[in-house]
Amino acid sequence: MANAAKKMGLPYTVPFYSQNGSIEGLQKGVNYGAAQATILSPSSLSHQSLNQQLRQVFETLQLLELGLGQESSYHFVRSSLFYLSFGKDDYRNLFLRNFSGVMAKYGSQEFAKILVDQMVHAMRNLYDMNVRKFVCMGILPLGCTPSLLLEWHNPTAGGNIDDGAGCVEEINKLVLQYNAMLEQHIFRLNEELSDAQIVFCDLYQGIKKIITHPQIFGFKDAKSACCGLGFYGAEIGCLSSDMACDTVSFHVWWDLYNPTPEVNSLLADSAWSGEAVLSNICRPITIEDLVYTSVSHFT
Repeated sequence: MANAAKKMGLPYTVPFYSQNGSIEGLQKGVNYGAAQATILSPSSLSHQSLNQQLRQVFETLQLLELGLGQESSYHFVRSSLFYLSFGKDDYRNLFLRNFSGVMAKYGSQEFAKILVDQMVHAMRNLYDMNVRKFVCMGILPLGCTPSLLLEWHNPTAGGNIDDGAGCVEEINKLVLQYNAMLEQHIFRLNEELSDAQIVFCDLYQGIKKIITHPQIFGFKDAKSACCGLGFYGAEIGCLSSDMACDTVSFHVWWDLYNPTPEVNSLLADSAWSGEAVLSNICRPITIEDLVYTSVSHFT
């Protein structure tokens, strides 16, 4: 999101807990994100849930209405962009680690449906708060991340690391199932909520293309984390940036689960304007079109 904000000419977005409640500060944008955030109730106190962040949005909109007045805040919110990026930690921390026996309770299809239903519910809630511009991110190819490559590298773990790019096929199938279901529901929401526009951005497609053909994009290592130690740079995670490699620009992955700034820059260019090198990862329109299109043109 930082890359998109930069392209919009906005300053660094202040985290929700760091902002002082000033109207001027809120009008520059608020970051409700957490280092770890889940759609479902988190398995750890260090995580934040989607519902917790929705409550924070509601508090922010109340402050805006008090400071700007009802009519001004109404128009401000309708013209604002809301960015949602969830799901990765639900699979990583709940499903794949079988937290509280979640894998025994739900099949992959049912788990994906539960997550997507919650995302749709959140977007409906935001719509009821007068939000009309949404960007909703899909999940990146978790089966290609250094941490899960390390975890599934042992053949006795049952992982099939042969999908053409050296990734864990079983895990990526779960991600694709969720992404496809989410995009289908977004398509239906766009038809139903005709005065709103929800853009789905397919991170999986973008990153998988880079991983499959890393040399084309200037990368030399598509498997190991730049910041980390051991096999795949994932046996000891990135405890400090001092642990980082000297050739960050050669790596696809920064740490256990996150891409490097170079990859994020490529994704941001494609998401913003439909950069041809990665094709259009955002649908049905680019983020640039979403930002500069008046809400009145959605109907």
